[in-house]
Amino acid sequence: MREYEVMLILEPDSDESVVGSVTDRITGVVGGAEGSVAKVDRWGKRRLAYEIDKRTEGYYLVVQFTADPTTVSELERVLSLTDGVVRAKVVRRDAAVAAAALPPASPKPSVEAAESTSR
Repeated sequence: MREYEVMLILEPDSDESVVGSVTDRITGVVGGAEGSVAKVDRWGKRRLAYEIDKRTEGYYLVVQFTADPTTVSELERVLSLTDGVVRAKVVRRDAAVAAAALPPASPKPSVEAAESTSR
């Protein structure tokens, strides 16, 4: 089992019933494959970075879950067919955490410093 995170953009006029039905679908797909939903974070209505299908706003929803890799393709399929979902992106959570935890790159020595040591 691996940890994943799915970010969804729903229709901007989505109410609690739409958000609840989408989270129920995610829970059903993940739970049916012996996975578990860890956290549902409702960000609410926000402005999109760019226009999608003539929409400038969307309702953001982030769900963290644990599942097998084969479950992710089924979840992506189900979300692409679900009414009200504008966009959905599933990422592996431990890979994202590992990338964020990398130490900053060490600065490269300047050309002047290299020339002064070679004299």
